[in-house]
Amino acid sequence: QVQLVESGGGLAQAGGSLKLSCAATRIPSIGTMGWYRQAPGNQRELVATITTSGTTNYAEAVKVRFTISREKDKNTVILQMNNLKSEDTAVYYCKAIRYGVEYWGKGILVTVSS
Repeated sequence: QVQLVESGGGLAQAGGSLKLSCAATRIPSIGTMGWYRQAPGNQRELVATITTSGTTNYAEAVKVRFTISREKDKNTVILQMNNLKSEDTAVYYCKAIRYGVEYWGKGILVTVSS
């Protein structure tokens, strides 16, 4: 069983920065990890993903502003969010895939004030 612990987030002003971190249980064979977000009244959407080899994928809305990275142990993923906008306000969820099974974190709130 994979458990994901998210940290970071909180309140930021528009134009500011925040960093989210997600640590997965220290077990082997965790594949792609990523971040998704869900704003009130909206469906959950992709923010960014990163594979074990470091290949990244970003939603168009966050390209250039957000950077996803993976720490050496490969079970921790970081989302650096710069130049935040009010539309980035959402609950952010970490996801990990292991042997084809998806695991989700509980979510962490990011609020951007304009």
